[in-house]
Amino acid sequence: MKKSGNGKKQLRSFQQPEQHRINAKIKAKEVRIIGENGEQIGIKTIQEALTLAQEANLDLVEVAPNASPPVCKLIDYGKFKYRLQKKKAEAKKNRTDNTVKELKIRYCTDKGDLDTKIKQARKFLNDGYKVKFSMRFKGRERSFIHLGQEKLEQVVENLKDIANLEERSSFTGGQLYMILSPLKNKATQQLESQQQIAS
Repeated sequence: MKKSGNGKKQLRSFQQPEQHRINAKIKAKEVRIIGENGEQIGIKTIQEALTLAQEANLDLVEVAPNASPPVCKLIDYGKFKYRLQKKKAEAKKNRTDNTVKELKIRYCTDKGDLDTKIKQARKFLNDGYKVKFSMRFKGRERSFIHLGQEKLEQVVENLKDIANLEERSSFTGGQLYMILSPLKNKATQQLESQQQIAS
């Protein structure tokens, strides 16, 4: 908010589109006001409400436009928006944590192809995703289950610097699989270890 000549802050006019109507953009003639700490202030004319907001160095934000009269809250809208964005980011992070990217390999996958799959897995893990490696065995291939298990062990060994083995299946339904989850703050831990050694 900008300060006016009389020491009060001028109410901000936010660029549209906004999620809520703010200050002078509120169309109602009367509003029910809730204070910054959740206290009920009562029904006021929009002009009285705007004056209250200005005197408190806060914004008047319409939080329930369909109520009669509409409900407005006295808050710092910049901080309010920041908290909303933080909640959205946290929700997105939680969704990412629960998302599993699947990579399919064979017991006979050659080194070049396996290296490519491991590189893909490393990218997914660094982005915060879990990675599932699955391997199918058909007919006579079932006699090579031990080779498939060795291949999966090789994957675990190659990714142990950034991943935990979260789940490993027994051989069921002609399939082996394992799920790797990203280590938390691994890069930070490594940096701290290096700094300790250097000092």
